Amino acid sequence: MRVHGKPILKAPPAGLAEWKSKPSQAGIPLLAPWANRIDGDAYWANGKKYTLNPDLANLRRDPNGLAIHGLLLFASDWRVVRLSATDASAEVTSRLEFWKRPRWMAQFPFAHRLEMTYRLSGGVLEVRTEIENSANEPMPLCIGFHPWYQIPDCSRDLWTVHLPVGRHFTLSSSLIPTGEIEPSALPDAFPLAGCKIDDVFGGVNPDDEFWVEGEGHRVSVRFGPKFPVAIVYAPETQNVVCFEPMTAITNAFNLAHSGAYRDLQSIQPGETWMESFWIRATGF
Repeated sequence: MRVHGKPILKAPPAGLAEWKSKPSQAGIPLLAPWANRIDGDAYWANGKKYTLNPDLANLRRDPNGLAIHGLLLFASDWRVVRLSATDASAEVTSRLEFWKRPRWMAQFPFAHRLEMTYRLSGGVLEVRTEIENSANEPMPLCIGFHPWYQIPDCSRDLWTVHLPVGRHFTLSSSLIPTGEIEPSALPDAFPLAGCKIDDVFGGVNPDDEFWVEGEGHRVSVRFGPKFPVAIVYAPETQNVVCFEPMTAITNAFNLAHSGAYRDLQSIQPGETWMESFWIRATGF
């Protein structure tokens, strides 16, 4: 995504063909059917324990060996189903039928269909997700996105960020929530210089915006109410900040089963879940 020629999202490091042969995160990756980490190669849903199968070779691991970011991070199965544009707006909708892939279903046996719509209008990009549950049981929902935002030609040491969150989830050394929650102590806005962030926050205010600003340029992001959790990632070694909309906290399937997390969403059989987040750039 470019605004007056300036890329506000981290771009792939090379051309499309090379990126497909050696994928890496850029743009706005989807994390599904689970976002972030699962503590151990098993998870609970509807009172039943499901075991991941590492022999299928479709799991990604973090440095601690935990399964991370689901199965669709670099999926090429999306198909464009709607495309339209006027002088005032443009949008494209793509569909992915998860239930058609046996290796995915073996890891997450809830038949479902996803539709992703990107709509650009009035200088705002809406990212809308629809998930239809075709299974005969409720489908637990712990998905998210990992957008890579940047202020081009401006060092992160000059950036200021604002996080409209109310709670902070304490994490273990492996970045798994411990179940402990504390009020967020963040100031209204704070500089990123010398600050490394990789944290899970709750109490997202859907009427406010996350933003990063530098030298008069700002990228703002608003979450819909069904994204009540945010993971914020700002590594000191990169000129990026990630405001990540999440339907639930990390390891939510297992924490919900243990009683340590009570806000896990689910999609009932035959129903469709839908939510959006919005990206706006100003000052470019």
